[in-house]
Amino acid sequence: MSGSIATVEESVTQLPRCRRNTFKKAVLVNWQLYLFVLPAVAYLIIFMYIPMYGAQIGFRDYRPTLGFWGSPWVGMKHFIRFFNSYYFETVIKNTLTLTGLSLALGFPLPVILALLLNEINNNKYKKLIQTVSIGPYFISTVVLCGMVMLFLNPTSGVLNHLQALLGFERINYLQDAGLFKWIYVLSGIWQQTGWSSIIYFAALSSASPELVEAAQIDGANKLQRIIHIKFPVLVPTIVILLTLQCGSLFSVGYEKAYLLQNEVNIRASEVISTYVYQAGLIDADFSFSAAVGLFDSVLNCTMLILVNYIVRRYNESSLW
Repeated sequence: MSGSIATVEESVTQLPRCRRNTFKKAVLVNWQLYLFVLPAVAYLIIFMYIPMYGAQIGFRDYRPTLGFWGSPWVGMKHFIRFFNSYYFETVIKNTLTLTGLSLALGFPLPVILALLLNEINNNKYKKLIQTVSIGPYFISTVVLCGMVMLFLNPTSGVLNHLQALLGFERINYLQDAGLFKWIYVLSGIWQQTGWSSIIYFAALSSASPELVEAAQIDGANKLQRIIHIKFPVLVPTIVILLTLQCGSLFSVGYEKAYLLQNEVNIRASEVISTYVYQAGLIDADFSFSAAVGLFDSVLNCTMLILVNYIVRRYNESSLW
């Protein structure tokens, strides 16, 4: 009896060694694949994980001459300063407004575009529409903002010329704070819709042609086939992408907001990212900007976990 127990203990202690040997063999056999993925892993470690070391400056009065550890620890001082600042409510409201509108208006459109493109039988027209819709994605943010400024110029802009021809008054769109969110969101939808539809268009290829043909024989029209056969195929992809987008609900890229920003519309265009840029790089208040950026990251992480928890309870297509 004691001999059998000793044998079991020896086998248990040998399990980690066996796993290490198995891993070594896998690396030796598939070394090309591990070498291929090495740059991506190195990129994540160098540019994503190592910089986390610097997040501590949000809890310090950071001075470059003193370094990370030499700067005095102040705890939640900069976070409290941000919560009590005049801009706190404004930047949170503007950020949620832009991301909320982008999500509400921009998220369904790629799904609809993919479903409509899938119904086009003529490959020539289908490829033409795809090319035209995807093209704006490759326009840089700086060029896009330049185009927006040219089109919306109150004296020479195309839109204002059309308004004048129709008898309407010319409007300086970028000087109107109330219109900024629509300019930002609609230009983003124009730029992103075609590119975002690619993944849905690819997912539709897994729809069973036998089911589609059977439904067609049974008399189902195109709309019924889309609703009952093709759309359910997209649901897992929709859930995953929606969860990921909810995880960045407090993140607005500073480039476009900053380039379209001016002194008149700043009360509608000042978001968390532009506020961090202004505090950190313009005003050189490194600790305060790091605290605001860290607060933004914590909010996004919390939203991602919360949305994924809700999805996991009611759907199997969660992130984890």
